[in-house]
Amino acid sequence: MEFKDRKKETKEMNDILSSGKFEFLILYGRRRIGKTELILHTTKDKKRIYYLATGEKNLDRFYSICESQFPEVSKLKKDYEVLIDFLKDKVDVIIIDEFQNLIKEDKNILHILQSIVDTNLKNSTVKLILLGSSVSMINSKVLNYKSPLYGRRTATIKLKTVSFFDLHEFFPNFTTEELIEIYGFSDGIPYYLIKIEKPLWNWLKEEIKKERSFLRDEVEFLMKYEFDDPSTYKLILEAIANGKSKISEIKDFVKLQRTDVSPYLKNLIEVDLIKREIPITDNIKSRNGRYYLNDNFLKFWFRFIYPNASSIETGIFDTSLIKEAYSEYLGRIFEDVARQHLIMNPPIPFNKIGRWWYKDIEIDLITMNDRTNEALFIECKWQKNADAEKIVRELSKKTEGVEWKKEKRTESYAVFAKSFKKKITEFQGKRVFCFDLANIMDNSVD
Repeated sequence: MEFKDRKKETKEMNDILSSGKFEFLILYGRRRIGKTELILHTTKDKKRIYYLATGEKNLDRFYSICESQFPEVSKLKKDYEVLIDFLKDKVDVIIIDEFQNLIKEDKNILHILQSIVDTNLKNSTVKLILLGSSVSMINSKVLNYKSPLYGRRTATIKLKTVSFFDLHEFFPNFTTEELIEIYGFSDGIPYYLIKIEKPLWNWLKEEIKKERSFLRDEVEFLMKYEFDDPSTYKLILEAIANGKSKISEIKDFVKLQRTDVSPYLKNLIEVDLIKREIPITDNIKSRNGRYYLNDNFLKFWFRFIYPNASSIETGIFDTSLIKEAYSEYLGRIFEDVARQHLIMNPPIPFNKIGRWWYKDIEIDLITMNDRTNEALFIECKWQKNADAEKIVRELSKKTEGVEWKKEKRTESYAVFAKSFKKKITEFQGKRVFCFDLANIMDNSVD
């Protein structure tokens, strides 16, 4: 696969690989995020051993991989410490992918690696890299302060989705509107992005008809990877996908007996499947927290695939049903694109950005600057020919409920839309910024 993204992470990796000293890197993140591709890309010119851990007989398999590259290994004892001690003088990089599988097979591997690092590797120049897809297990067994490996690693990278603005690297000939439609399906998850080889609707129509399409069981696969009993977790995700964002609403939907939903929510947050948001003006302990799915693929799957599983299975589902509802669905996706744009190109400097709500009043985004007392209130409309003045007039009424530095703040407004009837730069003496699709992609404002 051509490597199209991850410029920042590639630089970090290259710095680690060229350090001239021993490095112990933990690279982790949910499945499909591109960990293996990043490692293989950045180490392609290095002498390396790459081992993909499986469910069983990992020592035997690791031994065979080493022997295939270095026949003299056949004279060595079949032992991790012996093998890695041998490799440290033969290769630049030792990579163990899906490391959580070694832990599942033998928890003592953590103590074995601790000894190897302390005794065999710390004075070498080799780079030991562990990759993990089970976020929960890497957090609890490797990164936790109780782990035998705690304090040994020299670097940790948690790989996240690529930015919306990296999508043009994957689809250089697509319009901004088409990229946002794709982003609503795939988020910035490379595994899904590289599957789309033509305009989204053409590809989706063909993909959904395939008997072995990944769309049918992808979420089930991801859930089983993280949780022994995924049924309750899936119900919670379904609840959130259906707009149940308050903890009381989620409880009512799931109908858990004799247990609380909070531990499930905590675990889902830990593995990056959901996130908890609070109004930007509240503190972290606010009781106004709401829960949302953390990536667009999950949103898409629970909105359009899961409810139609039967008709998809029987081959009678028509993707035009998705297309008809997609514009409304993209409203919240567009907010995320706007957020990323503002972070990259703030029209007014800020140190906080987030959504705001109080009872039934909501503001899509607000940026705040605690030093200058400047606030930018933002509304996002996934529509053409938006009436900027009408939108700002309605937005200005909602800002009256925001108490942050109310008497001394400086207010401005911003509107994001596909296009405008007429852009404005001022409303009642306050600045207004209008961003259409052209401005968003070329990082400008009129």
